[in-house]
Amino acid sequence: MVRIQSWEVSDSFWEKIEPLIPPPERDPSKTYKRKSGGGRKPIPPRKIFEAILYVLRTGCQWQALPKERFGSPSAIYTHFARWQRTGFFLSLWRAGLAEYDEMEGIAWRWQSIDGAMTKAPLAQENVGRNPTDRGKKRKQAPSTGGRAWGPALDSRNRSKST
Repeated sequence: MVRIQSWEVSDSFWEKIEPLIPPPERDPSKTYKRKSGGGRKPIPPRKIFEAILYVLRTGCQWQALPKERFGSPSAIYTHFARWQRTGFFLSLWRAGLAEYDEMEGIAWRWQSIDGAMTKAPLAQENVGRNPTDRGKKRKQAPSTGGRAWGPALDSRNRSKST
């Protein structure tokens, strides 16, 4: 078996994905004046999908996509945004979920949600103060002289002694 990179799409996987990809958008009210076959060739959808998987797998920024391998990063992002708007990724997730349910079976009666997305309401009482706040001047006791620290001379009458 040929080993492929984690962002490359196998032929069997592509056969399942290809029908879900939305067709290119063309504005019906707009007239296109370019000759047939003129201009830059469109990026194949398989290459676009592999570029999106590359970003998801490596965590790189869109502009850091290898131009030699995938083409223009801004064009890839434009396709990603359009596919997101048309619901491609949601339909891909649903198709994958349905296929997994057929293969393994999902226990639909038992579901859980991670509720750790908000702060714990009683955390401050149980944990205590933030250790970085200890020793701040605003929390220190007043000086031994019984008054807050200040200059010994009045700023207006510096020439006069106290």
